[in-house]
Amino acid sequence: MAKVKKVYVCKECGAQTPQWAGRCSDCGAWNSLEEEIYSSASSTAQATISKHSGYAGEQKSEVQALGDVTSEQAVRWTTGLPELDRVLGGGLVTGSVVLIGGDPGIGKSTLLLQAMATMADSSGISPLYISGEESLQQIRLRAERLQLEQAPVDLLAETHAEQMIQVAKNRKPQVMVIDSIQTVFTELLQSAPGTVAQVRESAAQLVRFAKSSGTTMILVGHVTKQGALAGPRVLEHMVDTVLYFEGDTSTRFRILRAVKNRFGAVNELGVFGMTELGLKEVSNPSAIFLSRGEESVPGSIVTVIREGSRPMLVEVQALVDSSPLGNPRRVTVGLEQNRLAMLLAILHRHGGITCHDQDVFINVVGGVKLSETGADLAVLAAIISSLRNKPLPRDWVLFGEVGLTGEIRPVQAGEERIKDANKHGFTHAIVPAANAPRKDLKGMKVHAVKHLSEVINILRDITA
Repeated sequence: MAKVKKVYVCKECGAQTPQWAGRCSDCGAWNSLEEEIYSSASSTAQATISKHSGYAGEQKSEVQALGDVTSEQAVRWTTGLPELDRVLGGGLVTGSVVLIGGDPGIGKSTLLLQAMATMADSSGISPLYISGEESLQQIRLRAERLQLEQAPVDLLAETHAEQMIQVAKNRKPQVMVIDSIQTVFTELLQSAPGTVAQVRESAAQLVRFAKSSGTTMILVGHVTKQGALAGPRVLEHMVDTVLYFEGDTSTRFRILRAVKNRFGAVNELGVFGMTELGLKEVSNPSAIFLSRGEESVPGSIVTVIREGSRPMLVEVQALVDSSPLGNPRRVTVGLEQNRLAMLLAILHRHGGITCHDQDVFINVVGGVKLSETGADLAVLAAIISSLRNKPLPRDWVLFGEVGLTGEIRPVQAGEERIKDANKHGFTHAIVPAANAPRKDLKGMKVHAVKHLSEVINILRDITA
């Protein structure tokens, strides 16, 4: 008879402990331990599967010299959605596992249904869409709304991991979509679907099947209140690519971001627009993020950021107002709050401009998150403009990293950013001296600066 025992598993890191505690001893998370039930039979079966299966597929355990290993180009399938292919690094790689997460209602299922239908029509690939949250009738209604009801896509409503793998072995699809991994359960464990142990073991079985059979698999994951993927952190290490689908449901624009990609560049960005017929690619996102008013207003400036392999122009807005509080507020949307505090200290120390009695609000228009330091100069320029109530000219663009000593440090692909700004009609640019172009650009005057004091002098002259 199988013995049953209780353990407590951390839903953040997956650590196990025989007794409940208010705080996980491994990762330090509070109230993250959940009760799990294990039996000796389940543990034996799980150990047997782990013993005879691996994540790298069916390979011989032989030692090979590095020079003897052949470098074969990975076979990719285009999804028919250029923005999705860009984020994936050129398309879906055979045998790879992709994990995509996002807020509820953001459009994950819509995006994947469109991609599967397009791949089946254009490339003749046989996809299998497995849904554990919606019925087949609900998927049919979505397909009718997207005008994809005649697409040759196979559907299955199932939450049993072993049954999914058996169906896939019989039908041999080239691409599988699991929507979502939090609803899948395996018979090896007795805990409820969605728990840490179930998510980890179900994902492990699906990944092993994908690697051994060469089937491309896409897993849909839930996210927590903080925006991170729900479930154990090991889930992101199992897969080859991790994508985040971001955006405000109140607006029609969505951003697909890659944070891990074994077959392409990370931090790549894809922009979509939600329409009545589904998601449409936005080939020129700079035009969306630069939809400003006709008149110049204080606290608004344009910068050029680089997301993956593409430069993109975004508008940075600042509002500086006298604070009635003893501790003025520092609020940021799209920018790290600690970064703003550091920039304000640099502005005071090396620019002689203080905001110690002012509330400072920073907003990056369009829902873009600034993950690089190239927008430092634009943030400081917007703060100075709002503090002095002097609008900056609409045809000026700024980028550059600001160091703690006040120096303006160069950024990656500076000349490419200047050319992209010139293409969108900007006539003046303030850039780091090391990023100054080697040749003059037609219709563009570049101001190369080395220190923050030079930038403040230029802004004083153009707003006088």
